[in-house]
Amino acid sequence: MTVQHFGFTWTDPDGTPRASAVAYDKTCADQRRDELETADCTQVAIVPVTPGQLAEPRA
Repeated sequence: MTVQHFGFTWTDPDGTPRASAVAYDKTCADQRRDELETADCTQVAIVPVTPGQLAEPRA
């Protein structure tokens, strides 16, 4: 079984584009997405990442 890892990109409520500095498994990614949406972040996207790779913030 291969473990899939995910990162995030989102926009803070003040309009600043952000990206996660860590990778999450699917369960933790779902929880983190909920936290970001609850904090009124927009454009929350789960991004598949490989080991050693992190998501890049949107420009």
